Amino acid sequence: MSGQELGFVEHLAGNRYFDRKFESEAVKVLPGEYFVTSTNVLMVTVLGSCVSACIRDREKGIGGMNHFMLADSGEVSAVSASARYGTYAMEILINHLLKLGARKSNLEAKVFGGGRVMEKLTSSMVGERNSEFVMRFLGTEGIAVAAQDLLDVYPRKVYFFPHSGRVLVKKLVRMHNDTLIRREKEYAARLTEAPVAGEVELF
Repeated sequence: MSGQELGFVEHLAGNRYFDRKFESEAVKVLPGEYFVTSTNVLMVTVLGSCVSACIRDREKGIGGMNHFMLADSGEVSAVSASARYGTYAMEILINHLLKLGARKSNLEAKVFGGGRVMEKLTSSMVGERNSEFVMRFLGTEGIAVAAQDLLDVYPRKVYFFPHSGRVLVKKLVRMHNDTLIRREKEYAARLTEAPVAGEVELF
């Protein structure tokens, strides 16, 4: 069953390209998307107030990345309707990794984003809520956080190499943010409109 059928907006990223800088096959993960692989495909995303979890099996090198935010309801409790969007984004990523052969006990995470970059959303502290959520979720699931770069006021470009677990983060201090902010606002609007339905069980 796809995320669309469940009433969520997460789906597998399909924007693949060859990254000349790193001489690697790559996939761009946009807001509401995730990607998993058992090969060494580079995953790339640009984050504003959204959060990305890069999760991998330390022994097998199977890894994945998501890119999500909580629906902007102002609620932060783990059982709120808003948090269910984040929960779904995390669980669908982890479940897909397990289907590829990852073991939950071997998973480690590196988490990024939650910047205060959207003026309109500053008052709702959406970046802070996203950051708090992802750390709480990983703690509850017993997944070790090997690295984090959360909050601050700058967008970030994140490169994730799943085989090695290496992550490069570039803070976009001088970036013209129109495209990023437009994407995040459109994604936030889709979250608000989509009905919250369905559950994903971790196995």
